[in-house]
Amino acid sequence: MKFLITLVAVFFLLQACGDMDSSELGPKRFEETVQQFEALDKKSPPEEGAILFVGSSSIAHWNTLADDFPEERILNRGMGGSEFSDLLYYDNRLIYSYKPSRIFVYEGDNDLWYDEKPGDILNEAKELRQRIAEELPGVPVVFISVKPSVARWEMKEQYEEFNSLLKEYAEETPLTLFADIWTPMLNKEGEVYKHIFKKDKLHMNEQGYKVWQSVLAPYVKGEISD
Repeated sequence: MKFLITLVAVFFLLQACGDMDSSELGPKRFEETVQQFEALDKKSPPEEGAILFVGSSSIAHWNTLADDFPEERILNRGMGGSEFSDLLYYDNRLIYSYKPSRIFVYEGDNDLWYDEKPGDILNEAKELRQRIAEELPGVPVVFISVKPSVARWEMKEQYEEFNSLLKEYAEETPLTLFADIWTPMLNKEGEVYKHIFKKDKLHMNEQGYKVWQSVLAPYVKGEISD
């Protein structure tokens, strides 16, 4: 009988763990990913001065990122499912160690989805920017707005609020830019394009990344600067 009770208890414990939000596991859930990056760096050390992209799956899944900007040295260190808190935890290993010439940051998408408040997320963005300014003085940072998606369209107002706060902060902060990819992903009726997403309605297909490439090109080339 006790054995049966134990089995039942273990079952419900596993069920609870299965339902647990991945963000509750903390930044260490990305330790293996970061170690894989470090193994790549050891095998083929990237040169200093590259343009660094960090952030969640919209960066991690951008497989053509380097090819989309062939005239630049691009380094992609995106981690699918990440939030600002994860980037803050791994900032030394994912950002400063590369000594990049410019940094593009895409976070906030998952933070909002996991019910973090726009103002709290902005504070994390500010902390990251301040750390970068201390560790890499003179290096510009481009915050990419959170994107609209079919899967998360119900949170449109929260996403727009965060983008507004992030834009305002970037405009008043030296060497900090805000790249709006939200607006170009909407049609004339103000609704998100459906054809630029994969079947999950969250991650972008090639057409979606073409939109990003078009928006970010002037920032990558340094044509838009603070």
